[in-house]
Amino acid sequence: MPRALRNPMSVAGFLAWEERQELRYEFDGVQAVAVTDGTLAHDAITFNLRRALDARLGKGCCSAHGPNVKILTADRIRYPDGVVTCTAQIPTHTIVDAPIVVFEVVSQGSSRTDRIDKLRDCLSASSIQRYVILEQDSAAATVFVRAGGVWQVRTVTGADDLEMPEIGISMPIAACYAGLDLPATD
Repeated sequence: MPRALRNPMSVAGFLAWEERQELRYEFDGVQAVAVTDGTLAHDAITFNLRRALDARLGKGCCSAHGPNVKILTADRIRYPDGVVTCTAQIPTHTIVDAPIVVFEVVSQGSSRTDRIDKLRDCLSASSIQRYVILEQDSAAATVFVRAGGVWQVRTVTGADDLEMPEIGISMPIAACYAGLDLPATD
């Protein structure tokens, strides 16, 4: 006998449910999906990214967050590895309002989600101007930039700077990979 399909969750239903969970979950628009653990390289890249962003943003109006806060995109809830907003945030909230730049550190296990599902979600969010996929096994990134309503894509490597005029900074991609012994991509 076929099983009855579960009713899909709403964003509000997911957020209420997630508050009671010990683990972190993302919401794919229908159901909760457990967030997997990362590697030491993933952790180092995420830490370096946040440190580099904080140093460059300083005490201006923009601030860096992640990976323990959420963004809402296309009726989905995602935990990006890094996010920058230039809107004042309420410290007790768990969702970053008006994200401008979103970062994901990709691994073999998260590649499909980061390169397809999360990319699609972020491209649909009007506040997001840049989506950056940082590779975990080499000092390189794929950068998606909104330019006049059209998304452009480019690849940057360890020798390149990541220009982010929408938040008023530039930083070397190599800063994200400090202390890691990764193959050269130049």
